Amino acid sequence: MTPQRSRPAVHLAVFALLYCCSAPSQDKPDRPPWAQKSKSSSNTSSNATSNSASNSAPTSAPASSPTTPSSSPVGEPGLIVQPTPAAPKDASQDPTAQRGRIRVNVNLVNVLVSVLDQNNRPAPDLPIQAFQLYEEGVQQKIEVFESETSQPLDLALMIDASLSAHKEIAFEREAAAHFIRQVLRPNDRLSVFSFDESVTQRASFTDNVPVLQEAVRKIPDGAGTSIYDAVLLGSRALERRGEDRRRVIILVTDAGETTSRADFDAARKAAVRSNVLLYTIVVRPVKNESGRNTAGEHALETMTDTTGGAMFYPDTAGELDIIFDRIDRELRTQYRLGYYPNPRGPADTYRSIEVKVLSGDYHARHRKSYLTGP
Repeated sequence: MTPQRSRPAVHLAVFALLYCCSAPSQDKPDRPPWAQKSKSSSNTSSNATSNSASNSAPTSAPASSPTTPSSSPVGEPGLIVQPTPAAPKDASQDPTAQRGRIRVNVNLVNVLVSVLDQNNRPAPDLPIQAFQLYEEGVQQKIEVFESETSQPLDLALMIDASLSAHKEIAFEREAAAHFIRQVLRPNDRLSVFSFDESVTQRASFTDNVPVLQEAVRKIPDGAGTSIYDAVLLGSRALERRGEDRRRVIILVTDAGETTSRADFDAARKAAVRSNVLLYTIVVRPVKNESGRNTAGEHALETMTDTTGGAMFYPDTAGELDIIFDRIDRELRTQYRLGYYPNPRGPADTYRSIEVKVLSGDYHARHRKSYLTGP
């Protein structure tokens, strides 16, 4: 009898124990809403743990998001960000690909060639077989050939501020402004410089035509003419623009060199080292050679010929539009030849280049030498 009477008590004790164990994890329906235990607070510790784990986990999304601080420089005025493609990065891990990249950057010599007929009109669409290329008299194998190069242009338009003394200066600047609108294509960039006693960049490299035209029209009057400084500093500015772009200086001057700090040799060396193509337009205030300083003209002729550019001597300001148009046509019909020198010349030495055109009654204009690297 005793065991039978104690059995309900045992059941009651077990039920009470189970209720006590489960009660803390359950809401009490007899409490008002403000006294109920919220599910969010009951899960605070577990959510904090999961959030901490997710924050510590690496993620690639912020790196590509345009709103993150790491992407904020993109699109800022005056700042150009060059994206790095993924393929070259992967290729750089391959020793064979890396050796090829170094060979292209260091050893390949590019030669831009303007092929002209007897009337100085461009001759397009010639095949590679029409060309022979020599370095120091030794024929080279042409490894790169473009009949109409697609390389974009970086142009430094350099205006002699001492031209302000000329009565036709307004027309000259309008002709330059017209050239800016005419010459720029997608991916091309142009910068405006003025030079007198010093060299001043009036507009940075851009394709914004109105900004560039305004910079040309607002060049202030100056005194003195620093031609060598202009060529040297313009060449250095273009060299900083990077590889795989054509570098061109358009120099409009009266050629009366007076105030340069650099000398002729330094200017020519800078132009050759940076592979600049120099086009020079000499606006002569005095037509008679005996009445003007021709030393600057002769120096410019040498530098222009060395780089493969051209000299122009307009008799009137009205010819400037024709000259700018001719320069534009040449830049759009240039051949690009590339070769790996064999044998390779000693470091930091000038090497002569000659290009021959075998077909037709044409002549080739190109840079006459290059400077080997260290």
